[in-house]
Formats: sequence, structure tokens, C-alpha cells
Amino acid sequence: MTSTAAAQPPAAPPPHRLRSILGGSAGNLVEWYDWYAYAVLASYLAPHYFPKGASQDISAWIVFAIGFFMRPIGGWLMGIYGDRRGRKAGLTLSVTLMCAGSLLIALTPSYSEIGVAATIALVAARLLQGLSLGGEYGASATYLSEMAGKKHRGFFSSFQYVTLISGQLVALVVLLVLQAVMTEADLKQWGWRIPFAVGGVLALGVFWLRRRLAETESFAKRDAGKQSSALALIRDHPREAAVVMLLTAGGTLAFYAYTIYPIAFLKKTAGFSDAAATQVNAAALFVFMAIQPLAGALSDRIGRKPLMIGFGIFGTLLSYPIFVAMEGARDAMTAFLLMTGALVIVTGYTSINAVVKAELFPAHIRTLGVALPYALANALFGGTAPSVALWFKHEGWERGFYWYVTAMIGVSLITYLRMRDTAKHSQILED
Repeated sequence: MTSTAAAQPPAAPPPHRLRSILGGSAGNLVEWYDWYAYAVLASYLAPHYFPKGASQDISAWIVFAIGFFMRPIGGWLMGIYGDRRGRKAGLTLSVTLMCAGSLLIALTPSYSEIGVAATIALVAARLLQGLSLGGEYGASATYLSEMAGKKHRGFFSSFQYVTLISGQLVALVVLLVLQAVMTEADLKQWGWRIPFAVGGVLALGVFWLRRRLAETESFAKRDAGKQSSALALIRDHPREAAVVMLLTAGGTLAFYAYTIYPIAFLKKTAGFSDAAATQVNAAALFVFMAIQPLAGALSDRIGRKPLMIGFGIFGTLLSYPIFVAMEGARDAMTAFLLMTGALVIVTGYTSINAVVKAELFPAHIRTLGVALPYALANALFGGTAPSVALWFKHEGWERGFYWYVTAMIGVSLITYLRMRDTAKHSQILED
């Protein structure tokens, strides 16, 4: 490959930055909506894809887990693709795979019609979505961080988690709307397909939008004589890859412990109804979403490291007391305040984790460096959080999970204390 930018797409001038950032963020929202739509609709689709007499709900959640273990593969393959072909190309391929997965779920006939082929199609759809999301994180984190500009990089990159949380909320709202306007029988029979069809159509719109995005200046100016590969990542950037895994371990575990697990926790441990637990979760997530840009903007003023250290210290000291207090919560407001407090703490990680990782790597290997170590840590610690928590509960030592979360945040805190502040030592060289 030649080392000049002559063959590369022109970089976006500053006036186009906001449009590019909004375009990248909108696609991220649709990707996460499609991913979480499966989670909120699992109990509805399970009878349509698995034989009667089987443990249909468990089977549906096993397929959900398969998607998580595809994310490191997606981070590896699509990280290399984004480094070699461009950030825009990576974003476009990512949403294409997600669209295909959603439409496959929406259109595949049920098990009663085509037998085991329905189950195979569902697994294939989740494999596609897992590959997509594994690549989406690295591509969007890199694109937003490179496109943002030096002075506002923390603020604009925080929109990755704004849109991630929005995807969760939109999937939940779509289900609530369908429950309100459809009979339960119709929703169980065919209405559950609507959210997947909507996600597929939205993904087609995002495909068109992302095709029109500008490429980043960092990609255009990268050292094209160096190839992105897993071997190059391990050989040339082992410390940075290890830092990404370690800083992610506690952060992603805390994120899933504070956002996904509380619904089950409030129902099974605190005794809340399904509706009350869902409402508390949704309200706290909305606040969590709203404060991401504020924390990102703060990192542009004081640096990334103080926010991560704040998360590490308060997460280590307060995770156990917060969970213990939530055990005794008997009203929605108390549960909401406790959950919101936990999410304010984890904001020190979520609001800036994308830009911190992007700032660790040079442009020619940045997408892979962000995506692969993150996906591995997420598969090991994030995606397993609810099942680990339920295992501790099943074994009669529920509070063991609280100590597990505390310990992993402590491991990440050590990493935060030892690493340099990426805002001051960034590998993203462009203004």
C-alpha cells in the first residue's frame, strides 16, 4: 500500500463535524436498539423458535449469550476492516450485518412451520448481530473520537453511551407501546415481530446515512505502510491492549451490574413487581443517559484520569453498601435514588471510556486496538454479570456478587492510577 493520502477520501472540514458526529451517533442508537430488542422480547419469541416440551425460555437466553461470545470475533475482524478500509466502511458494514440479523428474526417462519430450520435461522441472526456489535463499538468509538476535534473530544465521544442507553430505552418503550395497543394474544402470536421489522428498516436508513458520512482526517493521514492485525496489536502495543482490558473489566461489570441486573434484583430480592422494577430501571437509565455529555465535557477541562479514578474510588467504596441498601428498598423512589447514585458513579467510566481507548493507539491500528480488548473484557465480565449474580444468589451467598463487583472495580482503579492521562498524551494527533 502507498503511504500517501492521495487515494483516501477527503477528511471532513470542521463545519461538517457536527453532522458526521450526529450521523455516527444515530447509527449507534439503532444498533443497540436492535441488540436489546431481543432481550426485551425473548419471552415472546421463544415459543416460535423452539419445540414444545423444551425449555424454551432458557433456550432463547442461550442464543442471546451466543451473541455475546461473537463480539470478540466481530471486534477482531471488523476492527481490522475499519483500520484498513476506513472508519466509514466499518460503520457501514456493521449496520448492514445488524439489519440482516433483525430482518431475519422478523421474517423467519416459526418452528411449527419449518421445524429446526427456524432455530438455525435464529442462531444465525444472533451470530450476525454479535459480529455487528463487536465491530460497532470499535468503529463508532474511533470515528466519534477522531471526528470530534481536540477541544471537545470528551464531550462528543460521550454520545456513544448516550445512544447506547437510548437504544435500551427505545426497545423498552416500543414493547410498552405494543402492550398498550395490542391484545396479549396478538402480541404473542405475531406482534413481537414488529420491533425487529422496525429495527431492520431503521438500519436500512442508517446504512444510507453512513454511506454519506465523511471520513476522518486521522484515517486519511495514517501510516498506510503499517498493517492492522491481531499479531501487530500484540507485538507492537501489548501494554495498551492490556490497559484497555483492565480498565474495561471493572467498568463493564459495573455497567451491567447497575443497568441490566437491577430489574431482576429488584424483583427477586427487594420484592418489587415487574412493572415497578421496569419503571425504576427506565427512570434511572434516563438520568444516566442525560449526564454522559456533562461528564464528557468535564473531562475536556480537567482530563480523563480524574473521572476514571473517581469511578474507581467511589465504586470500590460504595458498591457493596448500595446493593445492601437496595435489598431493603421498599418504595420506588428509594430504589430509584440508589440506582441513580450507582449510575452517577459509573459515569466516570462510561462517559469517556471510548475516547480514552481511542487515544491510546496510533491511527493505523486504532479501531482494532479499541474493539478487540474491549470485546474480550466485555464477554468475560460484562455479559456474564447477570448470570454470575444469579449464581451467587442460587448458592445462598447473594452478597458475594457485591464483593465481586467491588474487587473488579478495584482492579480497574489500580490501572487508572498507573496509566497516563490520555487527554494530555493522546495518539490522536489532529486538532
